[in-house]
Amino acid sequence: MMKNLKLLIIGFALIVGVNSYSQTIFGKWKTFDEETGNEKSIVEIYEQNGKAYGKILQLLEKGKENNLCDNCSGAKKGQPIKGMEIINGLTKDDDEWNDAKILDPKTGKEYKCYIVLEEDNKLKVRGYLGFSLIGRTQYWTRM
Repeated sequence: MMKNLKLLIIGFALIVGVNSYSQTIFGKWKTFDEETGNEKSIVEIYEQNGKAYGKILQLLEKGKENNLCDNCSGAKKGQPIKGMEIINGLTKDDDEWNDAKILDPKTGKEYKCYIVLEEDNKLKVRGYLGFSLIGRTQYWTRM
């Protein structure tokens, strides 16, 4: 009887732990090409000192796995896109993470951004210039 109770408690703890983790923006996310809909990359969003950062773990497009950020400026110019930090220091504001920039390695441009967890496995990522009305939105899916 005690063995079954211990297994039940462990199982419940695992379910609660996985469920609470999936309700955050943190983790690995798959991105998609806006034009083709094809899988583009895997981005890890992680927390450091109370802020959220994102880096590209893997490029999924065939033949582009080792691309460099040729259009980037500054220290990122010519650097490998794989491993590159593309989101730099989002701050939590209720259900939204904002007040940071996101880099588009394809164009080398940086945009203001905010991120909202729309569903447990769906992340809304909005990059914009000036006002959030002028920009574009991507939806990433949890890995």
